[in-house]
Parts: sequence; structure tokens; C-alpha cells
Amino acid sequence: MIAAALAAVQDRINEAARAAGRDPDSVALVAVSKTHPAEAVEEAVLAGQLVFGENRVQEAKAKFPDLKARFPQLELHLIGPLQTNKVREAVALFDVIESIDRPKLARAVADEMARIGRKPRLLIQVNTGREDQKAGCDPDHVDSLITVCRDQYHLEIEGLMCIPPAEADPAPHFRLLAEMAARNGLSVLSMGMSGDYPAAIRAGATHVRVGSAIFGHRDYA
Repeated sequence: MIAAALAAVQDRINEAARAAGRDPDSVALVAVSKTHPAEAVEEAVLAGQLVFGENRVQEAKAKFPDLKARFPQLELHLIGPLQTNKVREAVALFDVIESIDRPKLARAVADEMARIGRKPRLLIQVNTGREDQKAGCDPDHVDSLITVCRDQYHLEIEGLMCIPPAEADPAPHFRLLAEMAARNGLSVLSMGMSGDYPAAIRAGATHVRVGSAIFGHRDYA
């Protein structure tokens, strides 16, 4: 079931990329495995999926060390908010941290990377809808945060990530993220989820984060 769902999602990604005049290989699928068990992740790996996203450090810590030991090529992205008290665990476990959103967090990540000598790739999360309940840097502060990360903390920021408001047309949010990335010389755009990733691909997404379309509905109980 997961293998078939993965194939269907990948076919749709390829179709959307071609329709936008893009190489399908320029769009990476991040399979969002939050709330799903390690067995589901393993099924996806055996079907050829190697890039996964998790929202919570503790859940990922319980699920992925064994998987990464058995599948060393597996790549794990943190796509949920990161608290400074979880930075040590996050830097040790994740290959990509997509949710840098404030100078204090950037400094903590830089310090921990220097301490253990591990360098996960980094993205800045942008709260494009300026939603109070959602993590992410305000769009007006993105340029200055990138400058702080680069100049003060010597962090290599690869790109930007966003989660548009649930009820909004996502296209303007994707365009905004692409504009911010372009003016800062950033090549990675993590945007688009199960319901809107074709629109994200049209706007230039390099990574789309798809969960329920692959693993099914989540049981948050």
C-alpha cells in the first residue's frame, strides 16, 4: 500500500515538474512520517524512499536511530518547531533542520554544531501568513536573520521553508518564499504538502513534504 502510494505521489510530482518546464529530478520528495511507526518508514525505504521528515525531536529519537543504523543512506529532516532545549538532540540526529526561525535558536545550533563537529544542513522557516500560533520568522525579518546566521554564527543557510495558512490560497505564499530565497542567493525551497505540492512545484519548490498521501491519515491519539 505504501509502495503504491509513493509511486502515485512521485508520478504526480514528475507530472507537475514537467508541466512547469522543470526537470522532475529537481524536486525531492520528503516523506513525512510523523505519528507513523518505524515499520511504515521501513516499508517506504524498501520501496525506494530515502528522505523523511519528522515534526518532533522526541518522536524521531525514538524511531530513527535504529532505522538509520540499518539504512545508512536514509536522510532525516526536522520540519517542526525546534526549542533550544532540544538542540543537542536535533543536531545529533537530523541531517537537515528546516526550522531555524530566530537568532537565539541559530546561535544554539551553531554552538552545538561546533561542540560535536556535526553539520546538519539548515533552512530558515518563514511564517508567510504571520500566524500567531505558527512558528517561523516574520517575512520582514528574514533578510536580517539570514545575515545574522551567516555573519555572526557562520552558519551556511541553504534555503527557506514555509507552511501557508490552511485556508488560504498557497500560491502567493510560495511566490513570496521564492522571491525571498532569490534575493538572498538561496537555492533550496521546502514548500508544498499533500494538498498543494503541485502548486509549490510550479512556484519553484525543490523539496515537497508529503505525509498523508503516502502513509494515510494520522492517529494523533
